[in-house]
Amino acid sequence: MSEAVVLEDGAAAPGYEVRRKDDPQFVEGRRNFFDYIDLGTQEASNGKMRVQITRAKQGLVKPTGWHTHICEGQFVYMLEGWLDLAFADGTVHLEPGDSIYIPGGVPHNETGTSDTFDLIEISIPAKMETEPCDPPPGMPA
Repeated sequence: MSEAVVLEDGAAAPGYEVRRKDDPQFVEGRRNFFDYIDLGTQEASNGKMRVQITRAKQGLVKPTGWHTHICEGQFVYMLEGWLDLAFADGTVHLEPGDSIYIPGGVPHNETGTSDTFDLIEISIPAKMETEPCDPPPGMPA
């Protein structure tokens, strides 16, 4: 459900967007072993932000590889399960209730997950590209 907002000049602007848990809106994502559920913010914000639930269909069997995101930033909040992320200065282990903000352009590598997990991911802007990169000096590929 959504509602357009009418501005003073009569133009329509995006309004609020409601998504229901019993009607998830699955979308294509970066990794085929995850399910991605769109929470409707991309359209409602005119592309300023994207909020989605990422759900693991299976545990990570090998690291995703070092990569960066072309965006202002990415925020992750763990709901269930766990996730390990490698950075130039070490690995961060996230469990339910933990969160992390990753500025755009920061190299990282998803190195491990629980067999299943759910997390909320927010990116600004909504369109976030992923580019492979070399590992930081001294870090394994």
